[in-house]
Amino acid sequence: MHLKGIRHEFQQWNNCGPATLSMALSYWGWKGFQTAPAEYLKPNQRDKNVSPYEMENYVTEKTPYGFLWRMGGDITLLKSLIASGYPVMVEKGFHGAGFEGWMGHYELVVGYDDAKQVFITYDSYRGPDYELTYDAFAYDWRAFNYLFLIPYDKSVEADLMAVLGPWADANWSYRHALEIAQQETQTLEGQALFFAWFNVGTSHVWLHEYVDAAAAYDQAFAIYAQLPEEERPWRMLWYQTGPYFAYYYSGRYQDVINLATSTLSVMSEPILEESYYWRALAEEAIGQHNKAVADAEEAVRLNANFTAGWNLLQRLKGGG
Repeated sequence: MHLKGIRHEFQQWNNCGPATLSMALSYWGWKGFQTAPAEYLKPNQRDKNVSPYEMENYVTEKTPYGFLWRMGGDITLLKSLIASGYPVMVEKGFHGAGFEGWMGHYELVVGYDDAKQVFITYDSYRGPDYELTYDAFAYDWRAFNYLFLIPYDKSVEADLMAVLGPWADANWSYRHALEIAQQETQTLEGQALFFAWFNVGTSHVWLHEYVDAAAAYDQAFAIYAQLPEEERPWRMLWYQTGPYFAYYYSGRYQDVINLATSTLSVMSEPILEESYYWRALAEEAIGQHNKAVADAEEAVRLNANFTAGWNLLQRLKGGG
């Protein structure tokens, strides 16, 4: 099974998110290229990540298409979606030639071959019709809580929801992802166990169960510290901000500050607006007003489209 009519694009530097989104939209007749979503999603071209909600905002605000994303997907669901005519974006781990260590990466799944036990992907870095075994795909997919994203023509929305079944309900998907992650914490080890505990935390965050999320992230980070250095996915907070939510909404403000500071300190160019934003929030909470203002200003300097950062800065400066 292989969906046709998709235009492949090789990514510009650090641009797998916009490029993969552009490829997915091309299936539905979109004529744009990765430069259009990149201008909106990454006004700072050096930005390291595009989050699912940012893609959703772009598609729903700037295009005529619909967009949804869910967690807790599985191989059977992906094959069902593809067989029903829906290419699927996923975010997953990535190890590429010439890269130092683990990274996150978006990929477009366009087909599968059960005889060969492979998914067929349009990869913005590796090229079109790139094959990945089901097992290798699942291992790397775990790192992002089995997240999948689907741009679609609004005329097929009812059919898409029917194909999704229970995944049509976002909260069901978070609960399902939590159950998967909890099961995996009982069977995995090493780096995979770190990802499983991290996923427990992320699922709790999306269910607004922040104290439980914080405890799960504590467990994940304890496992991380025991991993051999070459196995540590040290870029994790470039792509996923769940620990900030968990610690902040559990009142653990110093932990937010420490985590943001450590995340930024290992970057050759500290340009994660989300880390500056969460550190500013935590600094505000403990009365470090001037530091909070400085971090909020840096967040919006890095991403002028970062609405939450602008709202925080306005509040800190007495405008709301």
